[in-house]
Amino acid sequence: MGLTIALNRGRILKECLPLLKKAGIEPAEDIDSSRKLVFQSTKGNHRLVIMRGSDVPTYVEYGAADLGIVGKDTLLEYGSASGFYERLDLGIGACRLMTAAPKGVSLDKRSLTVATKFVNITRDYFERQGRQVSIIALSGALEIAPLMNLADCIVDIVDTGNTLKANGLEALEVITRISSRLIVNRASMKTRFDEVEAFIALLKAAL
Repeated sequence: MGLTIALNRGRILKECLPLLKKAGIEPAEDIDSSRKLVFQSTKGNHRLVIMRGSDVPTYVEYGAADLGIVGKDTLLEYGSASGFYERLDLGIGACRLMTAAPKGVSLDKRSLTVATKFVNITRDYFERQGRQVSIIALSGALEIAPLMNLADCIVDIVDTGNTLKANGLEALEVITRISSRLIVNRASMKTRFDEVEAFIALLKAAL
């Protein structure tokens, strides 16, 4: 059996599949036209497993997957983990994690209410600034929160900024720049060292 690789579905998957192909690792079936979540590779007998990005670190940390490809934002939100190494910045899925608020609205007030999917990152960011915030966890469509007076501002991923503009918001402060990373289970790094290093070398060459 080859390596088991956990892949973040969505935009990251679309960008990492050509990279994996360049490294000689292709699914034996068309992922886009299939409802399956586990795919064998055409070479190397690897398994490609498609899942939510937030689940990738968990599968890798607990050894259900040997490796994973996931956004840095997910790793930061997941927090420190003893079960995997972050080995490679793939440079794909590039974007920024930013604060955003309605145009012309001042965020200088002493206490802010912030809507976000990234609760841990947001808390850490404002704590470092010494600011008191109330955080409201939402799972999507964050741009609505300030418009509905649920929050003063949001913390979200920003790519082009067009969605913010369309909803009367503007991007403000960059919290961190994001790209997709390769993570490796610590036990797999020891017990399957040669296979893992060969896979990483293929990815580096593809980059």
